[in-house]
Amino acid sequence: MSALRLLTADVVYTGMGLPLAPGAVVVSDTLIVATGRPEELRARYPEALESRAGEVIAPAPVNAHTHLDMSAFGFHSAPYPEWIPWVIAQGRSGLRGLEGARKGLAELRASGVALAGDIVAREDVLEYLLSESDLGGVVYWEVIDAHPATADATFWRTVEKMRAWRRLERPGGPRLGLTPHTAHTVSGRLMSKLVEFARLEGFPLQIHIAESPDELEMFRSGQGALARSITSVFGPLEDIWGRPPGPDLTPVSYLAQLGVLEARPTLIHAVNVTEQDARLIGAAGCPVVTCPRSNAHLSCGTFDWNLFARSGVEIALGTDSSASGESLNVLEEIAFARRLYGGRVPLRELVRAAVKGGHRVMGEKVPLLRRGENLTAACVWEGTTLRPLA
Repeated sequence: MSALRLLTADVVYTGMGLPLAPGAVVVSDTLIVATGRPEELRARYPEALESRAGEVIAPAPVNAHTHLDMSAFGFHSAPYPEWIPWVIAQGRSGLRGLEGARKGLAELRASGVALAGDIVAREDVLEYLLSESDLGGVVYWEVIDAHPATADATFWRTVEKMRAWRRLERPGGPRLGLTPHTAHTVSGRLMSKLVEFARLEGFPLQIHIAESPDELEMFRSGQGALARSITSVFGPLEDIWGRPPGPDLTPVSYLAQLGVLEARPTLIHAVNVTEQDARLIGAAGCPVVTCPRSNAHLSCGTFDWNLFARSGVEIALGTDSSASGESLNVLEEIAFARRLYGGRVPLRELVRAAVKGGHRVMGEKVPLLRRGENLTAACVWEGTTLRPLA
């Protein structure tokens, strides 16, 4: 038998239970021999040669939320109601599309993530990713239409496209999913129909929700910059939602009233929420993906990590787009989150979210680091870089 090595780290996450902080892994040339606390493994394997591996030993992380087709935009920081018109202008200039998606996919591959969730607004991009990407995860088709009068026509076009695109799925590549964009850019009628279709046909769902303070203000009072923008394009909010704004209405409670949460969609952002919102999300079993850098750069606020943890919500991490988050490297997202939360959210919780939370959002099994497993599943996370443990 080859010489044993005892490798220590600030955090070791095996994919099971809670991460160890600190932790250690005993390895041979190609296999994991044991995992545990450093002092326990030193006693059990006194012959093992000890060295520090790095900050974290864990499976590769997951980037659970991206917009790859915006990767050619460049980075732009602005309050959310101002940032959205900038995105629309960039798209009209021809920058949103296949070239950006190729650039973004290359960046994701270089970051070393295991899986990724990508929301796509261009048909050629979706077909390219389903046909050619070798990175697993989910590619979500984005639907936007807040006009109730066109809900049925948009729904049936979406059904036809989704059923045709499903034939492009390949072993080892991404699966097809569906994103009704937000609660205010998709009419209540269309939202309900799309979510029920996805539930019946087994398509993963992601929905942006409660991202900016203006969104919460819009649902409660019908006022604010975002409300003015939405009504100027789609008409009265009461027509879009099938009910008026109200002081107790939030984007999350609105989705609950529609029955959307019963389909257990993944909710993206969920920054501007109430405690009742978090309880609704937890009771429904909906996971949440947070994108700390994007929230900060778009003046959206800070995701209340501990509120969602107390509410039993599965949390995952994403980078949003490089246009709002600066990069698609989820380890850079974690580095930012560590500075943002300080000791309020320990590194072990961020690691668990990036691994287990991300795999659960993508509907995939978490790789396990346990006795007898090959070393190929284990990675060292050091700052913003990722390398194999072997």
